[in-house]
Amino acid sequence: MSSPAVSRTLTALGALTGVGLGCLVWGAGIEVRSFRLRRVEVPVLPAGARPIRVLQISDLHLTPGQRAKQEWLTWLSGLEPDLVIDTGDNLADPRSVPFVTRSLGRLLDKPGVFVWGSNDYYGPGFKNPFSYLTRPSRRGTPNPVELPWRELGDAFTASGWHDLTERRVVLELNGTRVELRGTDDAHLNRDRYAKVAGAPDPEAALSIGVTHAPYLRVLDGMARDGLDLIVAGHTHGGQVCVPFYGALVTNCDLDTARVKGLSSHRIDGHTAALHVSAGLGTSPYAPVRFACPPEATLMTLVPRG
Repeated sequence: MSSPAVSRTLTALGALTGVGLGCLVWGAGIEVRSFRLRRVEVPVLPAGARPIRVLQISDLHLTPGQRAKQEWLTWLSGLEPDLVIDTGDNLADPRSVPFVTRSLGRLLDKPGVFVWGSNDYYGPGFKNPFSYLTRPSRRGTPNPVELPWRELGDAFTASGWHDLTERRVVLELNGTRVELRGTDDAHLNRDRYAKVAGAPDPEAALSIGVTHAPYLRVLDGMARDGLDLIVAGHTHGGQVCVPFYGALVTNCDLDTARVKGLSSHRIDGHTAALHVSAGLGTSPYAPVRFACPPEATLMTLVPRG
């Protein structure tokens, strides 16, 4: 190769390296802390019903040292939602429980429901990030380090929040009777939707399904039963996305087109609104987000049509 050709090649490699390093610095140093609030209207209420403001938080993966995230969570209290839905993966460290509860602050005084994710039960571990590309529907595996999820659950329930792990509850929100049901974590194959399956409460005007990981078998069951809205997390919105293209993976069997935000799920002639949160955190072993900032969602449920 001639000297000019070598020079051009080295220049191109240097430019690519610089771009790569710049993306890494942005994703690990800036975007991972660029918290956003997604606002969306969901037309699922009957005519004449008053709007219901639902705050969804998910995938905090909180550690004691994450001060910026803790402060932003506390800021969310000022939204004064009518209901808080926590779709799991709150913890990333055995010491995190008091930091989670302190950060949620006044949100724990609001009506709330929660389900568990794999990183509530078990501590995070190192995984080859390229395995998510080669096995995009990979399942989680238990880590030997168990996290204090029972302690967190006790704190949540003591505040008045409801554990929806294979349970149904009915709440009165702004004059509307709302039924909620949930499952355990499908990513760890702990989901048993059959325990809460069936038609919605006939006296409820709205039915909501809550799960951590939006595996199709769970979404199918909830939509087939006629639920109005399904709420999930887990995907991190793809976490590292391609600008103007989107997510490459969902870390479950959901398609990438619905990796985050509001969409729908249809099965056997039944359609439910579906909201998947991109979440607020990452594993401590992969603290990078790119073209996918961390977020919580304020859903305003409004009448259909």
